[in-house]
Amino acid sequence: MLLAIDAGNTNVVFALLENGEIRARWRIATDPRRTADEYAVWLSQLLSLEGYDRTAVTGVIVATVVPRALHNLQVLSSKYFGTEAVIAGQGRAEWGFVLDVEEPGSLGADRALNVIAAHARYAGDLIVIDFGTATTFELVDYTGAYKGGIIAPGINLSLDALVTAAAKLPRIAISAPETTSVVGRNTVDQMHIGIYWGYVAMIEGLVARMKAEMGRPLQVIATGGLAVLFEKHTGVFDAIEPDLTIQGLAMLWERSQQGN
Repeated sequence: MLLAIDAGNTNVVFALLENGEIRARWRIATDPRRTADEYAVWLSQLLSLEGYDRTAVTGVIVATVVPRALHNLQVLSSKYFGTEAVIAGQGRAEWGFVLDVEEPGSLGADRALNVIAAHARYAGDLIVIDFGTATTFELVDYTGAYKGGIIAPGINLSLDALVTAAAKLPRIAISAPETTSVVGRNTVDQMHIGIYWGYVAMIEGLVARMKAEMGRPLQVIATGGLAVLFEKHTGVFDAIEPDLTIQGLAMLWERSQQGN
């Protein structure tokens, strides 16, 4: 079995895969100070609850956009799973696609994995939108080359900034609204409309501009935990793939093992 680890800015996601299929997944808040021993205690208990022993894990692959978290995840792999972790984007796990941008080394691991998985699963030119701490848009051409993209604040980040900066505004939960009205009759409704429908307008507007600039048909693939939040009120997505990043990790692992 493969343990795929995606360390993001907000959460670290652990997924257990067998023959490319996800058998279990867990997440924990990202904390670069968390030690390998702390990870091991937490993860061993969760593996046991799912009916697995840690000896079932024969390979580990790690992707991270938090460099300080990498060392402890590597120690976790070597100390508790008895295998050297493969690091996404390094050595035999290089990305393997053309980065047709000005700063190819600055592409985050999660975004690169989304490019790999989306191109493997869908033909033609693509826009991949990942709803995470930031909302990112990737433009991938029909050859699998990364042509560039967009980075915008994530919806929770935007809400946190609004509530922090405006003392009288309450903290609200983000959810799909029950109506399509964009005229709020109270403060909470007005905030909800501004955040939710403002985000829908941003998504639709940026996708329309990307399509116009590309000048060819594009499929739009959404991923990330909040992708389903927008599905009900926009037709901009052609598909939603909640586990696109983990799928990319599994594909990269398989590629790294070829010839071993």
